[in-house]
Amino acid sequence: MRSLAVSAALLLAGCASTPTEVATAPTPPPAEAAKPPVALQYLYGSPEAAVAVRATNARIADYGVWRIKQRPKDSVVLAAGATMEAPAFEPCGNKPFAAVFDADETLIWNLGPMRYFAEKGTPFDPKIWDQWEKTGAGKAVAMPGTVEMVNALRAAGVTVIANTNRSTANAKGSEDTLRAAGLGEFKHGETLFLMGDDAGGSSKDGRRAAIASRYCVIILGGDQLGDFSQQFNVRDLPAAQRMALATTAGATALWDKGWFLFPNPVYGPWEKLGRGDVFPSDKQWEPK
Repeated sequence: MRSLAVSAALLLAGCASTPTEVATAPTPPPAEAAKPPVALQYLYGSPEAAVAVRATNARIADYGVWRIKQRPKDSVVLAAGATMEAPAFEPCGNKPFAAVFDADETLIWNLGPMRYFAEKGTPFDPKIWDQWEKTGAGKAVAMPGTVEMVNALRAAGVTVIANTNRSTANAKGSEDTLRAAGLGEFKHGETLFLMGDDAGGSSKDGRRAAIASRYCVIILGGDQLGDFSQQFNVRDLPAAQRMALATTAGATALWDKGWFLFPNPVYGPWEKLGRGDVFPSDKQWEPK
C-alpha cells in the first residue's frame, strides 16, 4: 500500500510540474485592424485607381511627344483676364517647352500623413502636414506610370516643372521628396514653384503666369481644378456654376488635350457639396 501511495504521490508531483499539463486560457485572435476610409482604399490600394492613373500618365507622355512637333502658337496657360467662356492663352513664341504639374496626388501619393490621419481618426492637420513636407522624403511614392511619363517628357526636350501649394519654407524637403520618389531633380525657383513664391497665396495663377513667361507650357496636370485656373476656386462659387465652368466649350477643348486631370476622391473643394448638389430633386426615386 505504501509503495502505491508513494507512486501516486510521485505521479501527482510529476503532473504538477509538467508545464504542458497546466491549463491555460486560449489566446484570443488578433483584433482586425480598422479599415481605412473607402476613398483611401480606392486611391492608394486599388488596381482600378492604379490603371486609371497609369493610363493618364501614358496619355500625357504621348501627347507631349506629339505636341512639340507641332510648335504650337499658344501655351495652355490662360492669359491674364481670360475666362473659360472667352479663353485666351499666353503666347509661346520661341520659348522652350515645359509641362507643369501639381505635386501632391499628381506626381506623388502622400502615403505617410494619409495613413496617420486615417489611423488616428483625425482631420487634416496643417502642423502634421508641415512636418511631412520637411521629413517625408522616402515615404511618398511616385504614382503609377509617373516616373516613365516624366522621363519620356524630359527625353523629348520638355522641362518638367512642379507648381504646388507646399510651402516655400519647406522647399528643400519637397525637393528631397520628389527626388526620393524617383522623379529626378526639382529646384526651387526654377523647376519647383511653391506657395509663398508670390503674393497670390494658394492661387497658382501668378506662378503659372511666371512659368509661362519663360516657357511654352504644352501640358498642365493636376488633381484639382485649381491646378488649371483659379476661376474654378472662386469663394462661394455655386456647385452648379463650377460644374458649368468645367464643362464649357473652352474647357472641354482642353481636357486630355493639354489639360490632364488625375483622379483624387480623398480631398478637394467638392467635399462641401450638399445632398441637393449631388442628387437633383427631379431625379428622386423611391422603391414601392
